[in-house]
Amino acid sequence: MTVTGGAGFLGSHVVAELRRAGCTEIFVPRSRDYDLRRAEAVARMYADARPEIVIHLAAAVGGIGANRENPGRFFYDNLTMGVELMEQARLRGVAKFVAVGTVCAYPKFTPVPFKEDDLWNGYPEETNAPYGLAKKMLLVQAQAYREQYGFNAIYLLPVNLYGPRDSFDPSKSHVIPALIKKCLDAVASGAPRVEVWGTGSASREFLFVDDCARAVVLATQRYEKPEPVNLGAGMEIKIRDLVALIARLTGFKGEIAWDASKPDGQPRRCLDVSRAEREFGFVASTEFEAGLRQTIEWYRRERGYSP
Repeated sequence: MTVTGGAGFLGSHVVAELRRAGCTEIFVPRSRDYDLRRAEAVARMYADARPEIVIHLAAAVGGIGANRENPGRFFYDNLTMGVELMEQARLRGVAKFVAVGTVCAYPKFTPVPFKEDDLWNGYPEETNAPYGLAKKMLLVQAQAYREQYGFNAIYLLPVNLYGPRDSFDPSKSHVIPALIKKCLDAVASGAPRVEVWGTGSASREFLFVDDCARAVVLATQRYEKPEPVNLGAGMEIKIRDLVALIARLTGFKGEIAWDASKPDGQPRRCLDVSRAEREFGFVASTEFEAGLRQTIEWYRRERGYSP
């Protein structure tokens, strides 16, 4: 078993879930050893690991700010990694390839809840379209390879993730870790206000990382079809309500200052998660506030914030 990105946020939880499921031989290629954008490095990785199954989680990824600053890199890195990894997996007779895409692949104005059949009905939200489209090509490649070569590749579409071991680096982080860091920093310093991007009117769905890891492992074990599958919690929350909730849970009582000059991103995100339950029995089990509390407490411990 090879898990690309297995040392990252989702990947580390997937590796732990695989071990709980009894998988003892897991190879995690590190970027310092294998540049997965390079065909020769991918070939060397496969020669070293000789996997029967590949779960591809490695990605160049970030929040709205990082996507706006790196559209070319995010497109090239993600597209090239996927193309090389799947092609060489096919050539080497890998038994199953699990491609993990992104909710950013959906059109900007997808009707809510997002159904997998809506995936091609428009262009993604502009701020992360290069990243979303690069990851979407994994689906095209997987379906084309299944049709022509009989290659067993599946494609999963996780919604926004959160949880322990997420990136809290402001230059890379997504909305939940960014907000947690801002609020805890403000509490620690006594700052009277926290600035938040956008208007707060957009909505998002969030899936706890342990739930997503369980879904990926279930799909690896049980799913064998060409159709993409959403991975989500089937919930939706407006960003303004998310900010209020995180402020309460972190103890921040100051002012929330909205910077409406910054983009909101996609107007709404909420998935139809019925296919995952029907096809491989996945239902998210972590209540949102409980998951946020776990994430906040983990970050507090990591950074030494006082409770």
